[in-house]
Amino acid sequence: MAGYEPEAGPANAPITGCGTRRRGAQGTRLLLLEAAAALFAERGYERATVRDIAERAGVNQALLFRYFGSKKALFGEVVALGGREQLHSTPPAGLFEAALRGMLGHRGEEPGDRALETFLRSIGDSDEITTAVREMGDDYARVLATLSTADDRGLRADLALSWMLGIGLMRVVVGKQPLADADPDTVCALVTGALGTLLEDLPPSAPPPTA
Repeated sequence: MAGYEPEAGPANAPITGCGTRRRGAQGTRLLLLEAAAALFAERGYERATVRDIAERAGVNQALLFRYFGSKKALFGEVVALGGREQLHSTPPAGLFEAALRGMLGHRGEEPGDRALETFLRSIGDSDEITTAVREMGDDYARVLATLSTADDRGLRADLALSWMLGIGLMRVVVGKQPLADADPDTVCALVTGALGTLLEDLPPSAPPPTA
């Protein structure tokens, strides 16, 4: 069929699942991006191997290099599609809660944006990756700074972002109880309510649900 290509690779390279079917290049790229986004968020950059990403996508790992060139370039696209998309599509007043909920949701099966989860698990993996995730953090902080008129609004934004990432670290990476299993609505309500002293224009979340 015109515009399609087989997923076949070298004879000794494993092809699993839907990788045995014919698929458009864009469909294959999307599968690889989705698989990489999930694995980078779960394991961080270093521990998410090319082989594992390809296996989760159900394609030959040679296609990862064909479409992205390198694992590092794939990571860059994942960050761009996650964090950058959230930054561009979310109004500043809703960014903090949207990003926080993205991390809180993935303790279970709920969907959520995992850009900051990827940030947490990948920071420190290598100098180049650290630079990429630091730049993403800078972008979030710049948007959050617009929610304050104080002279030190940049510091206030960094403190708000640090609190958010600390919550994600303790819940997602460490699994600290009771935070690890706390209801996302309760966490968001408590955190956004307290953050009003830092970011004056941050809208309050709904009240915590009663037991």
